[in-house]
Amino acid sequence: MKAIIYRDAGGPDVLRLVDRDLPAPGPGEVRVRVAVSGVNPTDWQTRSRAAHPRHFSEVTPHLDGAGTIDAVGEGIDRSRVGQRVWMFMAAAGRPTGTAAEFTVVPAERAVPLPDEVGFDVGASLGVPALTAHRALTVAEDGPRRLQQGALDGKVVLAAGGAGAVGHAVIQLARWAGATVISTVSSPEKARLATAAGAHHVLNYREGDPAAEIRKTTPDGVDIVAEVALGTNLALDLAVLRTRGTISTYANDGGKPVELDVPQSMVLNARLQFLVLYTAGPEAQAAAVDDVAAAVRDGALPVGEEHGLPLLRFPLDRTADAHRAVENGAVGKVLVDVMS
Repeated sequence: MKAIIYRDAGGPDVLRLVDRDLPAPGPGEVRVRVAVSGVNPTDWQTRSRAAHPRHFSEVTPHLDGAGTIDAVGEGIDRSRVGQRVWMFMAAAGRPTGTAAEFTVVPAERAVPLPDEVGFDVGASLGVPALTAHRALTVAEDGPRRLQQGALDGKVVLAAGGAGAVGHAVIQLARWAGATVISTVSSPEKARLATAAGAHHVLNYREGDPAAEIRKTTPDGVDIVAEVALGTNLALDLAVLRTRGTISTYANDGGKPVELDVPQSMVLNARLQFLVLYTAGPEAQAAAVDDVAAAVRDGALPVGEEHGLPLLRFPLDRTADAHRAVENGAVGKVLVDVMS
């Protein structure tokens, strides 16, 4: 099979296309014939920062992807062979990510994908959708799980609604019944956030965004899903309702975070940091189940018409796919592995 590997940390040029033997699934594992591999910021960050693929002689990158199970290991029902699946955290603590024609993952990390849902959607779930779920389920007043109606009466602010996670926040929050506001930095990104389903979209670089948000929701925002905490925290606190939650999954731009402690205390605000790896097995399993339900309901489409343009690269140009993500490409970067 063809696979992308790297042996040492560095820029995209450390990625190499090689021939490798087909991997055999072990106990509790499945082997997936990968159709599409999704690229996330964490993929290039891991590649660039790891002193070396520590416990492995080489690593195939990418956490997310979609394809078809073609073999199962001991303890896994053979009826899963031929099942279409989306994968998450494939390369988390493992050397076998999705940037290969075949990959092996724990069976629970390969989630059934309905026949009517394309592999593009499947490869775009994983990190963005599961992160969005976590952001929407950590508020003190709940909910802990998402389903239709779970966020009825709630107001969600999706910062950076044109990004992959922001896009998933908008879609999941809409599916669960919330009123969704999104902040963006340009008219083009406003168009994408609107296409994703945001009820109200505003450019945070223009006018008085806090006043505009308060016009829409005088009592304030219940949950903020934040991608640039240092830049946006003052705005978030200005529009947060009492006992509201700011869920932050990134600090794009790297601006230092300056917290107004008295203001936060008076609000009884919750500032929740999150990352999938350490969320715990219960939270991860709940997110997978709820995202799978949203997929079955058709709530997480991708493509320009749905607010998430797809940027595609063949497997032998995976390095270019990484460069696109590193350079802030708007949309979802995908690697086409097999037809």
